[in-house]
Amino acid sequence: MSGPWLSTAGDKMRLALVDVTPDIDFLQDALIKAGHYCYVFATAADFWTKLRTDTFDLIIFNASESIHSGLDALVRLRTSLNSPTPSLLLADQSSDQDIVDGLNAGADDYITKPIAQPVLMARLNALMRRIGPRDADAAAETFGPFTLHPARNMVLVDGEAVLLTGKEFELAATLFRNMQKPLSRAYLREVVWGRNPELPSRTLDVHISRIRTKIGLRPDRGFRLVHVYGFGYRLEQLGADAA
Repeated sequence: MSGPWLSTAGDKMRLALVDVTPDIDFLQDALIKAGHYCYVFATAADFWTKLRTDTFDLIIFNASESIHSGLDALVRLRTSLNSPTPSLLLADQSSDQDIVDGLNAGADDYITKPIAQPVLMARLNALMRRIGPRDADAAAETFGPFTLHPARNMVLVDGEAVLLTGKEFELAATLFRNMQKPLSRAYLREVVWGRNPELPSRTLDVHISRIRTKIGLRPDRGFRLVHVYGFGYRLEQLGADAA
């Protein structure tokens, strides 16, 4: 499994808050109010089970028992995923060595508790800006023969323009920006369509089929869009020999 670095749906991100205790239970409401999707896991075991079938943009580990519980979680995350998801460690200890150990274990940031809520949210927002969604008006992005133009929902394929619907473009951009990484169905549905309980279950599959056909995602162009059984989809870039 792999974790994505970027989603594309506005400023919304899918966040996992692991090993929640009363001293940080305010975080869920704060993150939701900030416009993000926040999934809370009371124990690390619950989180590892969920990670088998889902994808997140950022994982926040709370070292509730000791610094070692957080370090162990970070190491496991790095060894479980081919392309690790960004992570943040909340811990009670703050010696220089603790901070060094946390960052060396793979944390993208290390925050010592207790910390004022506004300061914590500011640190989280700074981290999410570094890893977060790209601006819809960003410059064109090129992946082999495909060039994405976010402002116009357009993809140039070998120099020829292909217009996509808004949702088709968001889905294509999410796949390209998370190359080689399996993305869960829940993740793709949420970052492209938001939390919409009325969305037909086949909507994602229909859109996958459309973008595969419209822009020609096939091996002779160096790319392959594959279904990951029981999980979701992955866009693969093939080597020159495979292409």
